[in-house]
Amino acid sequence: MNKYAIYHTPDSEYAYPLDENTLRLVLKTARGERFKEVSVLWNNKYDFAGRRNFTQMQHVCSDALHDYYVCDLSSADARFAYVFLLTLPNDEEYYFSEEGVTSEYDFKHGYYTFFQYPFINAADIITPVPWARDAVVYQIFVDRFRRGDTEKDDTYITQAWEQVPGAKDFAGGDLKGIAEKLDTIKEMGFNALYLTPIFRSPSNHKYNVTDYHAVDPMFGSDEDLRGLLAAAHKCGVRVILDAVFNHCDVSHAFFRDVMEKGRSSKYYDWFIVHGETPVKYGDRACNYEIFADCPYMPKWNTSNPNVREYLIRIALAYLSRGVDGLRLDVADEVSHTFWRELRAAVKEKYPETLLIGEVWHENGMYLGGDEFDGVMNYKLQKIFADYFANGTLSAGEAADKINRVVMRHRRQTNGMMLNFLDNHDTPRFLRLCGENESLLRAALVALYFSVGMPCVLYGTELPLTGDGDPDCRRTYDWAAKPRHALFLRELARTRTLLPDGEFYAGAEGGVLTLVRENETERAAAYFGRAKTEGEVIFEFENVKIVKEKK
Repeated sequence: MNKYAIYHTPDSEYAYPLDENTLRLVLKTARGERFKEVSVLWNNKYDFAGRRNFTQMQHVCSDALHDYYVCDLSSADARFAYVFLLTLPNDEEYYFSEEGVTSEYDFKHGYYTFFQYPFINAADIITPVPWARDAVVYQIFVDRFRRGDTEKDDTYITQAWEQVPGAKDFAGGDLKGIAEKLDTIKEMGFNALYLTPIFRSPSNHKYNVTDYHAVDPMFGSDEDLRGLLAAAHKCGVRVILDAVFNHCDVSHAFFRDVMEKGRSSKYYDWFIVHGETPVKYGDRACNYEIFADCPYMPKWNTSNPNVREYLIRIALAYLSRGVDGLRLDVADEVSHTFWRELRAAVKEKYPETLLIGEVWHENGMYLGGDEFDGVMNYKLQKIFADYFANGTLSAGEAADKINRVVMRHRRQTNGMMLNFLDNHDTPRFLRLCGENESLLRAALVALYFSVGMPCVLYGTELPLTGDGDPDCRRTYDWAAKPRHALFLRELARTRTLLPDGEFYAGAEGGVLTLVRENETERAAAYFGRAKTEGEVIFEFENVKIVKEKK
C-alpha cells in the first residue's frame, strides 16, 4: 500500500458540509491501489471513544495519479469526528487519522488524533445561487455584436462593420443592438448574458474605466442599460456585467489628481506609486503598478480600506440597477481582503447575485465560500482544446484531467463554474479546430453536458473564427445564416433532461465518457463509437448522450 499517496484534510474540498446535517468526505489514494473496502468510522466528537458509526466510501473516479473515494455522513448532531479504515484484499486493516497511516488506533484517546469537522455552522455552508444550475450563458463583446442606435454620434467608429478589427478599432456595437436581438438569443436556448465592460472608457473593450457610473456613450446611455435589463428580465434572461476593480484608466479623476499633486493628493495611497509623483516613462516602464504591461491602466491599491469601500459601493450600484451577476476581471491580482468584503456586502443585500472571478490558474483559495461563487474554468477549457481541437490528449488522459479539475472543488462550487470553449481573450475554438465544424460541435456537446454553466461566445452559432485578441473579437455577420443555432437550442433542451448530481469522466476503448448521475438516474455522453444502453436523448455523428434509470 502506498501510504504516501493517501491524503485528506478537513475543512476543505476533502471535507465540507452539504447542508446543516450532512458532511461530505473525500479520500485520495494512489491510483490502482487495490482495497477490499474503504470506510469511515465516525460519531459525535464527544462520544467517539464510546461508539462509532460505520459508513463505506465509494470509488467515484480517478486522475492520472490518484483514486478518489467519497461518502456523505448525516447526523442530527453536526459535530463530527472520524477516522478512515482501509481494508486490503488480504483483510489487513489500516487506519488513517491525523497521525497518518497506522496498523492500530487508540480510540480511547482519539480526541488527540481523529479528523474532525467540529461543527457545521450554517454560515459556512456554500449555498448555490438558485438560477446558476440552469444558466446557459451567451457572452457578448459589446462593440462587435450589433449596432442598434443609428442616431448616436458615430465619429468614433474607425472600421467598416464587415472588416476584420485591429486592436484599437471601433465597430459601433451598442446596448440597443443587444436588446433588439434578445429574442434571437433566447431562441437558441440562452437564458443569461455576460457583457464585457460597458462603462465610460476610451477603448473599444472598456477594461480601462474612466467613470464607473456612466454608461459609455459609444454603447448608449443609462436609460439604454435600464431598457436592456428590463427587456432581458421580461423574457427570462439574466444579465452578468464585467466589473473591473483591479485597475482603471489614467484619465480617471482620482489618478489625474495624483498625477497633478503627487503625495499631497488625498488619492495618492489609492494607487501603488513608487516615488513622489506618477511618471510615465514610455510604452512599458512607469513608477506605479499597472495591469499587465499597460501604463494607461494604473492598479488600484485594494489593501487600502478607502479603495475597498469605493469599489464596493460601485458594485452595489450596479446591482441596484437590476444586474444579476458580476464577472470580476483580473481577480487573482486583487487582495483577498477586498473580495471577502465585497462578497459580504453583495450577498447581504443581493443574495442571489452570481460572483465569477477571472482566475486562469489555481483557484481553490477563492472558492471556499467567502469570495467567489465560481471562476472562469480555464482548466476545463484547456482540456477540451487539447482533446477535441489539438488532439494532444487521449480519451483516458482527458478523463483523468477532467476528474482532477472536478475533485478540486466542492460539489456546490462545481455547479457555479463558468465553463467555455473560448472567450474574448482566447482564439476562437473553431480556429483551434482547424476550421473543422464537426469538432466544434462535439466540443459543444461536452461543454453543455459538463457540470457548471456553459458559456458560449457570440457568433459561435454562425460560426465565427479568429486567432487571439483582437482577431477573436470580430463583428457579428448578420447577413449570414447561423448554421449551429438549432444545434445550440437542442443542446440547451437536452441539458434540462440531465440528472442533477455527481459528474465525472471515464474512458474505455478510446471513447471518452462523461457521466452525470444521482440516486435514481444516470446520463452518459460518449465521444466515439461505443455500445450503449438506455434512451438516446441526443445524437450527433459519433457523439451520443444516453439516459437510463439506475
